[in-house]
Amino acid sequence: MGMDRNTVIGFVLIGALLIAMFVINSRSNQAYLAEQKRVEDSIAAVKAKADSISRKADAPKLDSLEKRKQQLPGAFITDSSGVERFDTLENELVRVVLTNKGGQPKQVELKKFRNAEGKPVVLGKGGFNKLSYTFNAKDNGSLETGNILFSISGKQNNADKSGSISYTLQDTTGKQLVHTYSLAPGSYMLDLKISVSGADKLFTNNAMNLFWQTETDKAENDLHYERMQTHICYMENGNYDFENLGSGDDKNFEKPVDWLAVKQQFFVSAIVAKNKMQSAIVKWTVPADSLKIVAQTTASCRIAISGGAVTEIPLQLYYGPSDYNVLSKYNNKMENIVPYGSGIFAFVKYINRHFLLPIFDFLRDHIASMGIVILILTLIIRLITSPILYKSYLSGAKMKALKPEVDLLKAKFTDSKTGQLDQQGFGMEQMKLWKSAGVSPLGGCLPALLQIPIFMSLYYFFQSNISLRGESFLWAKDLAAYDSIWTFGHVPLLNTLYGDHISLFTITATLTSLIISIYSMSSMQDNTNPVMKYMPYIFPVLLLGIFNNLPSALTWYYTVSNTITLILQIIIQKYIINHEKILAQIEENRKKPVKPNKFQERLQAMQETQKKLQEMKKTGK
Repeated sequence: MGMDRNTVIGFVLIGALLIAMFVINSRSNQAYLAEQKRVEDSIAAVKAKADSISRKADAPKLDSLEKRKQQLPGAFITDSSGVERFDTLENELVRVVLTNKGGQPKQVELKKFRNAEGKPVVLGKGGFNKLSYTFNAKDNGSLETGNILFSISGKQNNADKSGSISYTLQDTTGKQLVHTYSLAPGSYMLDLKISVSGADKLFTNNAMNLFWQTETDKAENDLHYERMQTHICYMENGNYDFENLGSGDDKNFEKPVDWLAVKQQFFVSAIVAKNKMQSAIVKWTVPADSLKIVAQTTASCRIAISGGAVTEIPLQLYYGPSDYNVLSKYNNKMENIVPYGSGIFAFVKYINRHFLLPIFDFLRDHIASMGIVILILTLIIRLITSPILYKSYLSGAKMKALKPEVDLLKAKFTDSKTGQLDQQGFGMEQMKLWKSAGVSPLGGCLPALLQIPIFMSLYYFFQSNISLRGESFLWAKDLAAYDSIWTFGHVPLLNTLYGDHISLFTITATLTSLIISIYSMSSMQDNTNPVMKYMPYIFPVLLLGIFNNLPSALTWYYTVSNTITLILQIIIQKYIINHEKILAQIEENRKKPVKPNKFQERLQAMQETQKKLQEMKKTGK
């Protein structure tokens, strides 16, 4: 026996949804290629503006030490050495390098992660990165902290590996700016407290204009795929949302913002305002591929200052992995950054967070091989969904048993001269036949559709789970990336449709899908319809090009899942479903009074109305 037409339609819908998701996710990459020139122009404009600000801030420099101390109006005293100096705060997870130039982070090294080149992952590196704000400097207008040398004070390294350091800028009249950074053990979150004395003089309208720039360096093998997985994320007015990276854009926030983040494929750089940002403007650009930079992001944030002349502004900077378990510890909803579901499939994030992730974490804590973890996870999922699969095949077996009678009906409603089938008449009689035998017309389609949430959950799960990053299995060196066994380089049309490499797990996933189609179609109820006859073969071939660039964890899962499906299909149909018993049950159902459900009544009414309309057209009424 085999799958009925409705079952095939269900799986075709699954394939169509997957292709639609890939098209949606790839729009950002297509936009990037189409607008590359505009992006490069935007980068040039941003750099020109930054250089202009830097030159304006550096203009007052004088040569003598005494004049350098007095270089800021109001007798602000800067670092007496006149030299940029670096200090570090570190724990077992991160090493933060800070500079007295602006009293800001210089770069952050993630100790437990390596990039595609085998070097430590470093975030916030390079001259583009900046954390700065403007303040009033008496007669000379406003100055920017990012260009001023602060004095270093209060550095502490504690026995528990926590540490803190302060940077101070003050004048002879009592006005003072102090940046105090703290890093707790086992945390990726860097705390920043900006203490202000004389806030009413240093800031206008009780507000600080904070300037945050971050450059996201390439960390994975495939830059284009990494950009497709990169988002500008934010929590605005208590609601989480994100923007696709695309080729660059901007976003204006008029409601309070809790935090802003740049999430590349597996890492996050974020700024958090504990007392919220009143408003913000964010702009991001995508540099040329040759620079190996995923994106450059600039945020201008307005933060309210309260408390009179003396006040504190609590901020936080997150530099770390896009890990749901890690981000959820900070109690600020940053765990939403991990894309476990979005768009029309946003609901599947709850399946991933509260079902798949706990099982996955339990298995990886007890099993060394990540490939075996995926295999066992697949077995668990298929065991849970096996009742749905059984109902689908049972419906197919019932319809197969009715095939001789369906064929007689088809012959009855086929014009002997033209060979044309009266679809309306045939459909109505087929519905009556199914009802009399106790067969649901959606018995094969609905079970297949019910599997879509699990199907899409895993699609998101294996693309977003950082635990797979760098894990090898069989020939796959990294389960979070495609498993290339051969890279053939630049072939224009082939690169567009398929890629520049061959993923072996994609081949095995496609082949097992084709085998399932061949096995199912060989005994399907109606294989005369050319669309139904060839569609199940077309989709695996189309998915070949889509899967080729997806993580090997996903294609390994599909290979295992398809293999289990084929085995279950054979076992259920040949050894579990009793076809003689089904025929006997159908005869018993025919003896019972038929009570059609509301759906069947409406469907039959629609068919009868359609038939009457066609008859009226024929008679010219």
